[in-house]
This record gives sequence, C-alpha cells and structure tokens, in this order.
Amino acid sequence: MKNFFPFLKWFPLQGETLKADLMAGITVALVLIPQSMAYAQLAGLPAYYGLYAAFLPGIIAALWGSSAQLATGPVAVVSLLTASALAPLAASGSEQFIALAILLAMLVGLLQLALGLLKLGVLVNFLSHPVIIGFTNAAAIIIGLSQLNKLFGVSMGRSEHFIQDIWGVLLQIGETHFPTLLMGTTAFAIMIALKKWAPRLPNVLIAVALTTLASWGTGFERNATGNIEHIMDAEVKALAAEHQRTEMQIAELKGRLDARSKELKQYQQAASGDQSAAALKYKIELLQLELANLRNENRNSSRALRKFIFEQVPANGAEPAKLYLLGHVPPGEHSDGRRWRIGKLHNGELKLIGGGEVVGNVPSGLPGFSLPDISWDAVAALFSSALIISMVGFMEAISVAKAMAAKTRQRIEPNQELLGQGLSNLVGSLSQSFPVSGSFSRSAVNLNAGAASGMSSVFASIIVLLTLLFLTPLLYHLPQAVLAAVIMMAVSGLINFKAIKHAWHVHRHDGVAAIVTFAATLAFAPHLDNGILVGAGVAIVLYLYRTMKPRVAILARHSDGTLRDVKVHNLPTSEHVIAMRYDGQLYFANVSYFEDTVLEAVANSPQARYLLVVGNGINQLDASGEEVIRHLVQRLRGNGVTIVFSGLKKQVLDLMRQTGLFDLIAEDNIFANEDMALDEIFKRLGAEGVSIEHDRSLLREARPPA
Repeated sequence: MKNFFPFLKWFPLQGETLKADLMAGITVALVLIPQSMAYAQLAGLPAYYGLYAAFLPGIIAALWGSSAQLATGPVAVVSLLTASALAPLAASGSEQFIALAILLAMLVGLLQLALGLLKLGVLVNFLSHPVIIGFTNAAAIIIGLSQLNKLFGVSMGRSEHFIQDIWGVLLQIGETHFPTLLMGTTAFAIMIALKKWAPRLPNVLIAVALTTLASWGTGFERNATGNIEHIMDAEVKALAAEHQRTEMQIAELKGRLDARSKELKQYQQAASGDQSAAALKYKIELLQLELANLRNENRNSSRALRKFIFEQVPANGAEPAKLYLLGHVPPGEHSDGRRWRIGKLHNGELKLIGGGEVVGNVPSGLPGFSLPDISWDAVAALFSSALIISMVGFMEAISVAKAMAAKTRQRIEPNQELLGQGLSNLVGSLSQSFPVSGSFSRSAVNLNAGAASGMSSVFASIIVLLTLLFLTPLLYHLPQAVLAAVIMMAVSGLINFKAIKHAWHVHRHDGVAAIVTFAATLAFAPHLDNGILVGAGVAIVLYLYRTMKPRVAILARHSDGTLRDVKVHNLPTSEHVIAMRYDGQLYFANVSYFEDTVLEAVANSPQARYLLVVGNGINQLDASGEEVIRHLVQRLRGNGVTIVFSGLKKQVLDLMRQTGLFDLIAEDNIFANEDMALDEIFKRLGAEGVSIEHDRSLLREARPPA
C-alpha cells in the first residue's frame, strides 16, 4: 500500500514530530502567501490565483512525493514560462488567459504523471546541468527586469522582443510615479534589513504587512471612471473607439461561433449530412481565424491605450470631466494635479488609474472546482510549452529534493517525485491553479524550521485555506510595487555567474552550452522555451562532437610493467604487434574515426602481424560499430593482419554473439585482459618462426627474451 500511498510512511504520527511539522508549516506559510501572490502576477494572472496555486498542489505533492521537506507551489521560473507561453495567445489577466493557464497546468500534470508512471524520469537528463545554469541565470534577469515597470509605476508593452519592451520602460523613467517607487524601495529596505539583522523573522511578510498598512493609511490607490467622450485628443479617442468597435465585433463573432458549433453537434449526433457538416466545419474554422485576428488587434490597441498619460479637468455643473494628454491642458483649464492612465476599457467606459496600483479585490472562499475548458486547438498550441515546463519544473523540484536529501540522508525516488509533481499540477488545474513546482527558497525554510515529514506542507496549505476564507479583505491595499520587490528579491539568489564560469573550467563544451543557453534565452524572450531548446540542442551536438573523436592511444610496455601511451611516455613501439586502446563507445557518430585510426596504425607498421584492440573503454556497440568491426576483421585478415580484442564488456560480447561477429573474430582472438592477449600473440609469433629477440616493447619484464 505504501507504494501507492507514500504518505502512509508518515504514520503513526508522533507528538514531537507533529509539533515540529506544525511550526515548520506556519513558517513556510508566512513566506508562501505573499510569494504566491507575487508569482501569480509574474505569470500574468490576478494575484489571488497564487493563493489557489498554493492551496491544493502543495498538499498533493507532499502526499505522493518522496521528499519530506520539498515545498511545492508557485515558483518564479515556472511562472515566467507560463506567462511567456500564454502571452501570444491572450491578453494578460483576461478570462481567456486564465482559462489557458489552468489548461496548461492540466497538460503539465498529465505529462509529468505519464513520465512518472512509465518511469521515464531520466528524460530530464536531456536538459544538462550547464543548460539549466544558463537558463536559470537568464530567466532570473528577465524576471527581475519584467518587474521594473511596476516598481516605477509606468506602463510596459508586450511584444515579441522583451529587450525592446524593457527599453520602452527605461524611456519612461522620467514619468516615474514616485509614491509607487517609494513603496517598492521601502519594501526592499525592510526585507534586506531584516534578512541581515533579524534572519529568523519572516521578512517578506513583515514588508508586505507594513507597506499594505501604509498604502491603506495614505490612500495610495486612486481610481476613477469615465467614458470615451471625455478623451479630448482626437487620435487617442479614435483608437479607443476602434477598440470598442472591435470588442463588439468579438462579442458578435463569439455568438455566431457558438451557434455554428451547436448546429455542427446536431449534424454529428444525427450522423447524417456529411457534406453539410464539412461545409459547416469550414465556416467555423474561418470564424475562429477571424476571431483570433480581432482578439490580437484588441490586445494591441489595449496595450497602446495603457501607454498614454492624461491630466483630468474635473467636471463642473455645465461640462463633464475632460481628459487631456499630459502637458496639453489648454490655458484657462485647471487639472486635478494627478496623472491618469486607462486601466481598462469596456462597453465604452474607462477605468482610470490615478494613484499607485494595488492588488484590489480578492474573492474570499475556496476556488471553484471544475474541469478546465479543453479545446484541441488550445492543447495543440500549448503542448510544446507544457513539455518544456514539465521538464524544467521537475528538474527544479528534483534538484531541490536531492539537495535537501543530502543533508537529511533521505532517499529520493525521481519517478515517485514525478508522480507527486504531476498529480499536484493535475489536481491544481481542477481548483483553478496555474503550473507549480518545488520551491528552493520555501523548501530551505521548511528544512531549517525543522520539518520532519510532508505534514508540514499540509499545515502550510491549511493556513493558505484560512487566508482564503477569512483574511482576503486585508490584501486589498497591498501595492503591486511591493509584490514586484518580493519577486526581485526572490530571484536575485538565482543569478550565479560563477556557476557558468565553473562549467567552463570543467569542460569548455559545458561552458559553451551554458553561455549559448543564457544568450539564447535572453534573445528569444519572452519565448523562453526557444532559448532552452536551443541550449539543449547545442549541448547534445557538442556531446556528439566530443564523442566523435574519443581518445586513441598506441601502447607499449612502461618500466613499471603497465601498458602506457607511447606518445605521452616516449616509448618504443613493437615491430610485429600493434596495441591500441580505444576510450569510447563505438556508435554511428565515431565508427569512421575508429576505422581510420586502425587503418592508419596498420599503414604505419607494415611488418605488423597482429593488432590488439584493448577494449576496456568500449561500453557500447551499435549496428554501425558492429558493421565496421566486421569489415575491418575481414579486410585486415586478407592482408595478413589478425585483430585481437581484450577486456570487452559483457554487453559488447553479447551483441557480438547475437550478430555472429564473435564467430567471425574467433573465440581464440578474444581475451579477458591485454596481458593474456599479448602472451598468446607472442607464442603464436614464436611458433610461426618470427624472431622477436629485439622486440621487447610489449613483453612483460618478467618474461625472458625468446
């Protein structure tokens, strides 16, 4: 039963262990609540969706995972990958965006669950450590920069080029909303100071609590409403009117699409009218294409409208309020002294933002439990991103779990952890969660707080539940700039250029893979999946290149009696016998190199009668390698040279027997080690009448001259 329900290992619960888990759970929850809201914002979702992602997924991962201290929930890198996957498909924070995020969590869960059930956790090895290092450093920089606009209180466009978007933010530095900047820097100061002088205190929670109180006390948020007619600039008014018309067209198209879809279902249920059904499908596809184009137009116009800054002339008895572009208030008119932006435009009404941005209303109560809206078009669009998030998320979780297991001496089962992560995402998608993974920072807090079992994660999730039920009104005035500061503080620890430098020193190919992944991730942002795919591809290509030319050494007897490389030790070679050590597997990428090396060695020793291949380093043989050995044996035998093998591994010998190569080489030409092979070779040479009196380079020192 424990194989199917790993959490049964926690029982029977001990009072002391339960107390330790309760204290650890409370400690983790104090970090989890503000962090989860910040990461939801990073993923492009309303902040309270972070609480949904922190509720059930943490419990499920603890129940079915193998790590006692791994804290699962929203994390920075996975949240950023979620945002980058969904940004081309829907506007951030929109209903469609939220629905796609929940569907993405389901796909990630299904993929991780399938990999775990099939025991394919080894697939994550395709993402090598240098690739993860490069990606993590780049992602941390992207995450930090993506929060700059919230810290300065300016708008940020969303385009196909992240660097261009950041440049747009920097151009607006002169328009900084100083109360917003003050809130962000205050949060930074509190977290840094507490981390340095009072590390045991929950610095994130204290920063959030104090700045939220300040936001409430000072009236940090300023909102107002208006309509398109209040905009005085003709071009901006035309853009807003066009946005409104497009919104109406979208609503009309959705109605037509729903009607056509119902009509198609009726045809399919009746199982008749094949031609009519085909024609209807074609019309539906055209409507879907038109709808996608209109949504894209609306998304772009909405982003454009958010960039404009207005001054408002308040309404008086005779005239309504007027919105002028900043610096364009005509003489004789007097603005209210504030700067206003268009937060939202719907049904002709403007939601105007004139102060700092706050989290706003957080719905109290549990999230709704339902299946995500499943569309095959959406599944096809999200599948590649889901695969990347599945692997990166699991890589992050298993790395954290292994790091803690090294301290606690627990056993981590990667496939069981995959099941736990998969189930957490799958169940999370049923409760409106976006993709989650194991968190390094919260897991470290969990371990240091004394967590002894997964019950600590259960307690942390219960505290999140209590927050959802009773404490959500307290979160209304939490400034967005503070959440930005929380994110930037959290990811600062992910930036580690020393790791890239270390990878370079270990092997230059590893360093190249890390650097290429880092550069590609930055260049392709916001499409981070492209960066990691490029890095993984480069790592694999460099590995193949590295194994295309493994080390080959011509051997001779050293003074200590061992066989050594003649070039390294400047040893004389044998006239009649070539001894060669091949340090690598024989497979399709390097068989031609092996063949060329053998033929070159034979050409350089025209008197040689035997070629000994010391095969201790040959761990694998594929069809290409088997074919080349077969040709070499036949070709050299025709030229009077016999190939002899020593030290071949069992798996290589088994393959040779299966293919008949073993019989072609002949059993008396295959030896357990090189000394046995050389003894037999020199016996044969002596029997053949070949004088080896002056050929002692391969003879054992203990053996008298023939």
